[in-house]
Amino acid sequence: MTLHIGCIADDFTGGTDVAAAFRRAGLRTALVFGVPDDTTPLPADCDAAVVALKSRSAPAYLAVADSLATHHWLRSKGAGQTYVKYCSTFDSTPAGNIGPVTDALMDAAGAEVTVHCPASPPNGRTVYQGHLFVHDRLLSESPLRHHPLNPMTDSALVRLLSAQTRHRVAVLDWATVRRGADAVHDAVEARRLEGVRHVIADALTDDDLAVLGRATRRLPVVAGAAGLAEGLGRTRPARGVAAGRRPPAGRAAVLAGSCSTRTLEQIAHFRAAGRPTLRLDILAAAAGRDIIGEALAWYDAQDPAEPVLIHTSVPPEELTTAQHFLGTAESAAVAESLLGALAVHLTDRGVRRLLVAGGETSGTVTTALGVRTVLVHEEADPGVPWTSATTRTGSLALMLKSGNFGRPDLFTRALETP
Repeated sequence: MTLHIGCIADDFTGGTDVAAAFRRAGLRTALVFGVPDDTTPLPADCDAAVVALKSRSAPAYLAVADSLATHHWLRSKGAGQTYVKYCSTFDSTPAGNIGPVTDALMDAAGAEVTVHCPASPPNGRTVYQGHLFVHDRLLSESPLRHHPLNPMTDSALVRLLSAQTRHRVAVLDWATVRRGADAVHDAVEARRLEGVRHVIADALTDDDLAVLGRATRRLPVVAGAAGLAEGLGRTRPARGVAAGRRPPAGRAAVLAGSCSTRTLEQIAHFRAAGRPTLRLDILAAAAGRDIIGEALAWYDAQDPAEPVLIHTSVPPEELTTAQHFLGTAESAAVAESLLGALAVHLTDRGVRRLLVAGGETSGTVTTALGVRTVLVHEEADPGVPWTSATTRTGSLALMLKSGNFGRPDLFTRALETP
């Protein structure tokens, strides 16, 4: 087996997003959770492999170590190019991991220059003059400035990345991108000769990302969001994706831990549609109340034909209250512990379609279920595909959703009876 491309994603929903992008490009794609080793399964007919780590908010030294181990595993499977996938909102503080991880992978690959582009136009993320926009607002003026783990208060990508690397960073402007792949290739080479190691590329449309994909096809390491990954994927020969697969029949549930605006909208839509919804009280759980037992009793009382939603997601003011009493790390740990345990109990009770909202929550749930590798199928919304997994209780249709992704009706629509 020879992979065309290997990808390292810094969280689990980011891995799902980029795997969906490779699949849209026509590549048979496997998604692996956690640092792989010699026992990690990988389907023999894959064109692309995405390894999803939990490294976005990890200490830099750990993110680098995990990424390097993953890079070497991907190379052992034949991947000649490594794609570093991070969030389309460049979630990374000045002490963050995008710079250290990319530098370490470039050193390992012997790369002198790389291109970064976090643009994802279908999700409203664009880059112009090196500044990242969320729809019509600068990143620093968007709701992401209040992100609970990585508040994004600066939109200048050169400044953000320069704080994380000792190497030079420069912008490749949109006018050059519009001139085509050859112009981009020449401009990147010129930057390399000037001593620039990291090139931030502007992109406003999917066509721009296709140009960047063609221009960076031969770079050993490329970095960005799912949009550029799709552009790269379309430059590779593909055997054709497997036929789409609808999720199997069986009980269905949503577990939501993200506190993003979009996830809160999706929860509200689900509740307004009359679907059973339960909010978990993390303060009560921290105080010793048996919240898991209460949640399971509630679940057992519901109509088996109805999908259910269980969440720790709360609006910003309530999140602030919980963090005040428990601390940021402890409040997150309590929430993730509850949702991970419930995932196991729900699959034991026959749930065969499970939708998980939030990057950290997705990591917790897949780890709790012992899921290491999934195959990627059709998307319910851009960047939100169904995948198929095998657990100790049987087959499971699993959807891992980044907090900000999906239309407001995603939960209701995705879990309609097949």
